[in-house]
Amino acid sequence: MAHQHPPHSDVVYPAAIPFVITHLVCLTAIWTGVPVTAIVVALALYLVRMWAITAGYHRYFSHRSYKTSRVMQFVIAFLGQTSAQRGVIWWAAVHRHHHLHSDTEHDVHSPRHHGFWYSHVGWIFNPSNLEPDYGTVKDLTKYPELVWLDKNTYLPAILLGFAVWAIGGWAMLVVGFFWSTVLLFHCTFFINSLAHVSGSQRYLTGDDSRNNFWLALITLGEGWHNNHHHYQSSTRQGFHWWEIDISYYVLRAMSWCRIVWDLRAPPEAILLGERPAGRKVVEKVAGELAAAFSVERIAAGVREAWEESHALEDLAERARRARDQAEARLAELSLPHLPTIPELREKAEEMFQESPSLDAIVNRAHELLAEAVATYVCDAALQGA
Repeated sequence: MAHQHPPHSDVVYPAAIPFVITHLVCLTAIWTGVPVTAIVVALALYLVRMWAITAGYHRYFSHRSYKTSRVMQFVIAFLGQTSAQRGVIWWAAVHRHHHLHSDTEHDVHSPRHHGFWYSHVGWIFNPSNLEPDYGTVKDLTKYPELVWLDKNTYLPAILLGFAVWAIGGWAMLVVGFFWSTVLLFHCTFFINSLAHVSGSQRYLTGDDSRNNFWLALITLGEGWHNNHHHYQSSTRQGFHWWEIDISYYVLRAMSWCRIVWDLRAPPEAILLGERPAGRKVVEKVAGELAAAFSVERIAAGVREAWEESHALEDLAERARRARDQAEARLAELSLPHLPTIPELREKAEEMFQESPSLDAIVNRAHELLAEAVATYVCDAALQGA
């Protein structure tokens, strides 16, 4: 069932209180001090846990882009949960939902539909997102140890924080653990927000995913987000040698030791953008192209042209007799004022990157416009008759 958002513009989420406190704890470094060793630990914890999120939560648990042993699977999941970004199964379920509905009104964190800050952090605390569809992650829920870990959401983070405090005291806890955790929060969240707003689009994906070099650096490769949405099964998200992808480099080194294996790579046709887009992408992009034209204005032109030939009365009569058939007939006609295929193609080339599916998108957009105009004119004819 499609995910629906309740209104959230004036809602205060109690679940956000620990998140805010975590940020406030960082300010206590004023009293604890900021020793160099704590900064080194913070950087190390950031890198290890960012890798666990990108290579583990995302590329392994969400997309199954490589294989590993059951023991290593648990280790990666545990490391990922030390980031305090909820449970591994929860994370994968939400992420799969995101790809299914990317940048539609059902996407839980789309900047296009819900605003930048809500897509960055607010969505996490919305009560409607606390229980995702676990039916989409049955490949993960069959492992009792992962289910246990997912239920004990913050235990790994608490254990890590205690260990850091035991080793280095309060300054190490505040700087080494809390600073790196908060930095990890926002750099990870930037992929949901900024990577759908800022950057370039190499491939036609039917959403707002973008490639961003700077995000790729701070997230160890996740910034090649348009690449990822183009071919989600690839272990490597930096498709070309110049696209730095540190998470992939670590996985590649691990594969030499057989810690992980069967790393999936995009086919050549995918890399070159030569494979036609899927039906779902064609439908989404065609809808965007059709929406770039005013149905009301086109329908007004059609009405004016048909009124001159006294055809609206006939249309109204047919609509009364069989509205569905009338609309179907209208959609087949060459409607006056409807954009031509060449005009739609020109607009598509302005709006989207080149794709072998552009002709299919243009033809579908023409059909959608004809159907929308037909419906609009039929409704007007019935109301005016």
